[in-house]
Amino acid sequence: MFKFKKKFSITDIILIAFIVLLIIPSTKAKILQIISSSPSVESVGERRKLDTYNWNLKGVNEENLNFNQTKEKVVLVNFWATWCPPCIAEMPSLQKLYNDYKDKVQFVFVSNENPEKIKSFLNNKGYDLPIYSSLSRAPKEFESSSIPATFLVDKAGYIVIDKKGSADWNTSKVRKTIDELLQQ
Repeated sequence: MFKFKKKFSITDIILIAFIVLLIIPSTKAKILQIISSSPSVESVGERRKLDTYNWNLKGVNEENLNFNQTKEKVVLVNFWATWCPPCIAEMPSLQKLYNDYKDKVQFVFVSNENPEKIKSFLNNKGYDLPIYSSLSRAPKEFESSSIPATFLVDKAGYIVIDKKGSADWNTSKVRKTIDELLQQ
């Protein structure tokens, strides 16, 4: 008969604890929030311009929005879902950004989930972000095969930040970028 005896090292214990924490949804979101990268600003020559603003959005907790209304404004568009841990991880930083810039920047959070599920999620988390669902196809420059996907668009329609995956949006770098865009 084979007897298995192994002494666990401190590294083994830490690794096992980390894996367990990643399995638990509430701690997984916190861990993802901690390791989230900061979004990077596209260099001027690399920026893509929106071909169209023809995009209709149904307000979940807002009035409906014709994206044409965002022309000549700084716009932050975020595609997300309530079941997405990376989306949930970045929400606190997006809420802080929204709290400070909601009167200066057009925020458009897009989810295709059931409106009641979204409202319940927002209520449980204490968020008041403006949520929409697409009624028509989004501009092709916003296409992404993953969520979260976030885009910061300048007043001229150029995508200044194109970030796929979770990020910390409440940073001095992001705020400086937004402030510069607002002054243009």
